[in-house]
Amino acid sequence: MAKPPSTEAAYRARLLSFRADPADDERAALYFEDGLLVVDAQGKVAAFGEHAQLRPTLDEATPVHEMGDKLIVPGFIDSHLHYPQTEMIASPASGLLPWLENWTFPAEGRFGNEAHAADVARFFVDQLLANGTTTALVYCSVHRESADALFAEADARNLRMVAGKVLMDRHCPPYLRDTAESGYRDSTALIERWHGHGRQMYALTPRFAPTSTEAQLEACRTIAREHPDIFIQSHVAENQDEVKWAAELFPNRRSYLDVYEHYELLRPRAVYGHCIHLDHEDRRRMAATRAIAAHCPTSNLFLGSGLFDFDAAAAARMPVTLATDVGGGTSFSMLQTMNEGHKVARMGGHHLSAMRMFYLATTGAARALDLDAFIGTLAPGSEADFIVLDPAATPLMARRSAQAEALEDLLFALAMLGDDRTVAASYSMGHCVHRR
Repeated sequence: MAKPPSTEAAYRARLLSFRADPADDERAALYFEDGLLVVDAQGKVAAFGEHAQLRPTLDEATPVHEMGDKLIVPGFIDSHLHYPQTEMIASPASGLLPWLENWTFPAEGRFGNEAHAADVARFFVDQLLANGTTTALVYCSVHRESADALFAEADARNLRMVAGKVLMDRHCPPYLRDTAESGYRDSTALIERWHGHGRQMYALTPRFAPTSTEAQLEACRTIAREHPDIFIQSHVAENQDEVKWAAELFPNRRSYLDVYEHYELLRPRAVYGHCIHLDHEDRRRMAATRAIAAHCPTSNLFLGSGLFDFDAAAAARMPVTLATDVGGGTSFSMLQTMNEGHKVARMGGHHLSAMRMFYLATTGAARALDLDAFIGTLAPGSEADFIVLDPAATPLMARRSAQAEALEDLLFALAMLGDDRTVAASYSMGHCVHRR
């Protein structure tokens, strides 16, 4: 009797994953110059290691995709971006608050229209995958329809996505304003519909403290208590004017960050964008509560918000991830985000190695988000979300990469010179969802 065809697939290439933070362990990287990644029929990683050792263990019918000198890494995880801002990316302004008023709010006002939300959601997800991002923490607009559209698009492609409807009940245009009651009702309905549906996960999303009344923040506290496994996402201490404004609106709180802690919104899986203008106590509280700082270098530079302090974050043991912050950020590419992140760190006297940048965008993000049992790694049993990077994607990259004698040198070249052209393919649960 003929053997049934194999349902496994294998990929031969250079392989990189991580078992620890390179900042803490010089043996953190798991790297195979000639590696083999085996994916089972359920879209999980079955094996990961040296080609010479694993090839003899394969069923003779298992297809082996030969990828030469390309590099396979876990899919990138973007921990902070806004899909309703896709079409107004690269819009000029003198700073954060005028940028919100003149560009962001008008763009987000269109997302009550289901057809528009669905159209932008498709394009947005296309852009993520073209840039090697297989999981993202996404802000929708205040409209429930916007969240439904994004989740539906991600679900149709079987992506692990985290998103939420924005909550704003003051200091915003009337067409973007909800209430404490409607925000609670809509968020709860979206949680019930999408959180845990396939690979979708929900994030409670107050935009930032100045645009929520105390009643709405109390409603957020209630939702967070009722759903302890959901994510929380917001902004904090991005811009000096914003920090001053928050202090005027919440005079009884020790700091801007303390507003969120008062409403029990600092906890594991709580992600705060920017975290630039924090003090020592703020960083200590983030570390103690395991709340996460999403560092958004392209956005911080574009809007002139300030420079993230890597040394202070490291000293406090504060969890940190990398994020594009589209559309304040100017690129969907996590490689371009690494490029700017390295420069921001250098301006503060900190050397951010390429190894650590790749860790922060993959395994480090998954660990910070409590998702490392599922994504961010090539470990057996994990979901086979991975990307294929081409060091010869452009003539300059090919010439530069040919000079790389060590892994750090190769990764640094990818981070400094790479963009969407570097991403040869993106895979979700073992299925190719983008090919250049």
